[in-house]
Amino acid sequence: MKHKVAVATGLAAVTVAGSLALTMPQGNATTTAAARPAEPVPTTVATARATTSASSLVAQKPKNFFKGTHDELVKRQVVSQHGLQYVAYERTYRGLPVQGGDAVVVTDTAGTVLSSYVAQDQALSTGTEARISPSAATKTARKQLVKVTSASKPTLTVVAQGAGILAYEVVVAGTKRTEHGTAPSNLHVFVDAGTGKVLADLTRDDVLDATGRGAYYGTVTIGTQGSGGRFTMSDPQRPGLQCGGQNGAAFSSTTDSWGTGTATDLVTGCVDAMYVVAQEWNMLRDWLGRDGIDGNGRAFPIRQGLDDVNAFWNGSRVEIGRSSDGRRLLNSIDVLGHEFGHAINQFTPGGSSGGNEAGGLNESTGDIFGALTEFYARNPADPGDYTVGELANLAGDGPIRNMADPSKLGDPNCFSSSIPSTEVHAAAGPQNHWFYLLAEGSRPTNGQPASPTCNNSSVTGLGIEKAGKIYMATLMRKTSGWTHAKARAASVAAAAQLFGTGTECATVKAAWDAVSVPAGAGETACTSGGPAPTPTATPTATPTQAPTGACQAGYSSHDSGAVAAGKTAVTEPFTAGAGRHTACLSGPATADFDLYLDKNVGGRWTAVARSTGDTSRESITYTGSAASYRYRIVSYAGSGDAVLGWNAPA
Repeated sequence: MKHKVAVATGLAAVTVAGSLALTMPQGNATTTAAARPAEPVPTTVATARATTSASSLVAQKPKNFFKGTHDELVKRQVVSQHGLQYVAYERTYRGLPVQGGDAVVVTDTAGTVLSSYVAQDQALSTGTEARISPSAATKTARKQLVKVTSASKPTLTVVAQGAGILAYEVVVAGTKRTEHGTAPSNLHVFVDAGTGKVLADLTRDDVLDATGRGAYYGTVTIGTQGSGGRFTMSDPQRPGLQCGGQNGAAFSSTTDSWGTGTATDLVTGCVDAMYVVAQEWNMLRDWLGRDGIDGNGRAFPIRQGLDDVNAFWNGSRVEIGRSSDGRRLLNSIDVLGHEFGHAINQFTPGGSSGGNEAGGLNESTGDIFGALTEFYARNPADPGDYTVGELANLAGDGPIRNMADPSKLGDPNCFSSSIPSTEVHAAAGPQNHWFYLLAEGSRPTNGQPASPTCNNSSVTGLGIEKAGKIYMATLMRKTSGWTHAKARAASVAAAAQLFGTGTECATVKAAWDAVSVPAGAGETACTSGGPAPTPTATPTATPTQAPTGACQAGYSSHDSGAVAAGKTAVTEPFTAGAGRHTACLSGPATADFDLYLDKNVGGRWTAVARSTGDTSRESITYTGSAASYRYRIVSYAGSGDAVLGWNAPA
C-alpha cells in the first residue's frame, strides 16, 4: 500500500469539532494499582483524605485535567467502595457549565492517588457570546419530538469538543417516534449557539426502555411505613423507594397486608416491585459496597399502570407497563433490575451520555445489574441467568437479549467499527458478552451455557460477584463520552486496584480480547500475581530514533506551520497500512504543545495515541491497523511555529 504524504503544506489552524471528548483509548487516565492499608480506615476519614488529595492534584497538575485559566473543577461527590474512594468533578468555563468536561480521581484509604480520568482531551478556548437566541434554540429542540408537553429554559453551555463549542441545552418532554410507533421521551437536545444546528451526537433521552414480564414472587417481606392507622408503600430503610399509581402517590391502606396475587393488580405489582428493588439495593450493599441506587443512600419511586407494553427509567423514576396480552405487569427481577441499572449508570461519574456507543454500554449496564440482582436474590421463581426478559415471551420467541451469546438473538458478539452506529439495545452485545466471559468464562462447569469467543480463545470466569465488583469499580471511573475502549482501560485498572495485578486483572483483559476490544496505549500491566507495581503516570511514547534537525532527520513525512495560542492544527489525512507509527513534534521553547494521532473509526476521528508533556517537544510511537490517520497539534499554552515529522507503515 502506497503511503500518502503531506509534505510542507503548512498546518491548517482549525478548531476541531469532532465527536464528544475525543480521547485516547485509555480514557485520558493515569493509573497504578493500590497498596492495601494494614488497618480499616473509617469512611469519613478516607473520603476526607481523598478530597484533600484530589484537590491538591487538580491544583498542582492542572494540565492532567486540561484545566485552563478560565476553568473551574467543582467537586460533585465522593463515594467510598471496597477501600477505594472516587472523587467526581464537573467543570465550568467562564462561569458556564461544560458538557464533557467531567473528571474522576481515585484514591486509596490513605489518600494516595491511584488514578485520574478526564473526559476532554484538550483545554477549552472559545467565546461565550451566542449568535442565536434562546427562543430559536427552543424552537429547534421542540422539532425533535412528534409531540411536546414541556420544554425547559435553554441553558447556555460549553461542549468540550475540540477547543469548545458554545451551545444551548434544552430538555423537551413529550412523545418520540420509534420503529414500533411512539414512546414517551425526556430528550436533552444541544443546539449549537453559533449555527443553530443540533449537535446530534450529544442528544440523549432520559427515558430508557426495556420489555419484560412481571413475575409474582409469592409471599415476600417489603418495607412500608405506618402512622395513625394507615400504611403507605414507602420503604423507610431505603429512602426514596416507594410504589404507587400514575398520580405519583404511594399506595396506602388501613392494613399492612398488600396485594391480591392477581397478575394485573397494581398493588400486587407494587409488592413485586418493592421486593425486587430491595433485593437490588441489598446486592449493591452486600456484594458491591454501594450505598443505595444513587450511591448516597437513596433510591427512586416506581409508578405502576403505564398503558403501554413497556417499562422505562425516565431520569427520576421507573414506570411499569403491561405485557402485550394485558395479562401481567412488567415487574420481573431482570426488568426492574435493568431499569434501576440505568439509574445507577446515571448516578455514577460522567452520568448518561448521548450517542449509540455510550447508549449501548448503558443498556448493557442495565442488563448486568438485572443479572446481578437475579443471582443475588436466589428466588426459585426466577433463578439467576444471563438472558433478559426470558419470562416475557411476548412474541413466542423467548428472551430479548442473551449475554452468553448475543448473536443467538441477532445482536453482535464482537466489537467493531459499526458499533457506534448500531441501535443501542443491539449495541449492548459486546459488553454483555464481555461480562458473561468475565463472570462465567467460555466453558463454564456450573451449568451455565458455553460462550463463543471472537478470537477463539478460552476464558476462565471469576464468578458473578467478583465480576460485579470489578464492573461497579469500572463505572466509578466513567466519564462522559463513554466508549468500549475507555471501559476496557477502566476495568483493567479497577481489577488491579481491587485485587492486584494477577488473575483478576489478566481475566479482565482476556475477556475484552475475546470480544475484540483491543488494549490501548498505557494500559495497566497484569502479572502472575504479587505486589502492586510502583506508581507510574500514563507513558508518553519515545520515537525509535532521537530526532534531529527539528524533527526532520529520520522521518519520511513532514509538515510545518504556525499554531496559535489555544488553537488546534491538523495535518491532511493519510492512509497507512498495519504496523508501527512514529512521530516527532518540535515547537518554541516558550510554548506547550500536545501531539495526538487520530484514526478514522466508523467515519469519525478518534485519538488513538497522544503525547502531552509540559513543553512543545513531543513524540509518539503507536502500532495500529490499516486505516486513515491524521496528526493533531493542540496549543495548551503559547504559540509559534511547529515542525512535525512522522513515519507511517506502508
